[in-house]
Amino acid sequence: MPALVLLGAQWGDEGKGKATDLLGGSVDYVVRYQGGNNAGHTVVVGDQKYALHLLPSGILSPGCTPVIGNGVVVDPSVLLSELSGLNERGVDTSKLLISGNAHIITPYNVTVDKVTERFLGKRKIGTTGRGIGPTYADKINRVGIRVQDLYDESILTQKVEAALDVKNQVLTKLYNRRAIAVDQVVEELLGYAAKIEPYVADTVLVLNQALEDDKVVLFEGGQGTLLDIDHGTYPFVTSSNPTAGGACTGAGVGPTKISRVIGILKAYTTRVGAGPFPTELFDEDGEALRRIGGERGVTTGRDRRCGWFDAVIARYATRVNGLTDFFLTKLDVLTGWEEIPVCVAYEIDGKRVEELPYSQSDFHHAKPVYETLPGWSEDITSAKSFSDLPKNAQNYVKALEEMSGAPISAIGVGPGRDETIEINSFL
Repeated sequence: MPALVLLGAQWGDEGKGKATDLLGGSVDYVVRYQGGNNAGHTVVVGDQKYALHLLPSGILSPGCTPVIGNGVVVDPSVLLSELSGLNERGVDTSKLLISGNAHIITPYNVTVDKVTERFLGKRKIGTTGRGIGPTYADKINRVGIRVQDLYDESILTQKVEAALDVKNQVLTKLYNRRAIAVDQVVEELLGYAAKIEPYVADTVLVLNQALEDDKVVLFEGGQGTLLDIDHGTYPFVTSSNPTAGGACTGAGVGPTKISRVIGILKAYTTRVGAGPFPTELFDEDGEALRRIGGERGVTTGRDRRCGWFDAVIARYATRVNGLTDFFLTKLDVLTGWEEIPVCVAYEIDGKRVEELPYSQSDFHHAKPVYETLPGWSEDITSAKSFSDLPKNAQNYVKALEEMSGAPISAIGVGPGRDETIEINSFL
């Protein structure tokens, strides 16, 4: 069975956890392929709500093997804390696999992240301060610490020394902070080794063998398309590639193995942190979306910025990811509006623009061009089929599908696992 990729088609927080969990009972492996504990998924199972930050959503599905791929950066303390929390709630986490090639978020990465963001002041990017960016920078600069390094104290010490040679100069001379002791870092990291070792594996081999054996493998992005380091609203982006191509490099599978790419779309638009956001609302509608939708970051705890649906962004996500399907989430949040604006284009310097401008400056100055669609007042949370939706809700979904460039194959009508309308099967 070829692999599936499931990713965010906006700025993240679209409800990927719900979508992954929906498929979790039908797939054999769920793989996180990028990011770290700077992202979060909320999954509701019955009357239980689970907030996952680093672990793949598939860890909540008993028959599924969750995998943290080589493209993920791992904070060992967060990992162990999250595992412990799930175990206390009766969730079996023993099947988890972690790539030995995944990079470790060290204490000095977290320190550098926080002091750098504070130093930037009004130019800050909106980082979560969890060391993600500095860890990816170390990876590219070839001074990173990998999971496998925890099992060779000599190599670990050498690598920490090499990394701190430069970082301590920056911390002490530029930021007026104390130098970080090599021995202290090494001791802390070695303390995680035995606890993590049962999960460490050659995940590239495991996943490719699984695909050869006709197993179903789902690759799960941590953030959204517009936060991609190459294809997002740079520099207000994450430090990795949540777009579909990142699944190949972040998990070690070839593109010919992937048959479907599913984009998660919220029925409106949100983003966390700094950066341009053409449809952002600063009025009562924006506050209502935030309140009704519970728009607060799972990992950061920050209020999300809210705005109307942006079809330009959706078309862009379809193009750069090669999307085959959409999963539309939180349609129920829009219940109660008499009219619902949808951004169909931008106005930039007096000209109508149908596609996302490649120039960051142009995008920053883009003004939304809206079309207004009739709303609905009926409660849709009990809808089990598309025909159960009010006519105006059906028309809203059809309009978004036409504007976005790929079929909407599932619709979230509430937060619960069973509050989903499946139009076309993803498998």
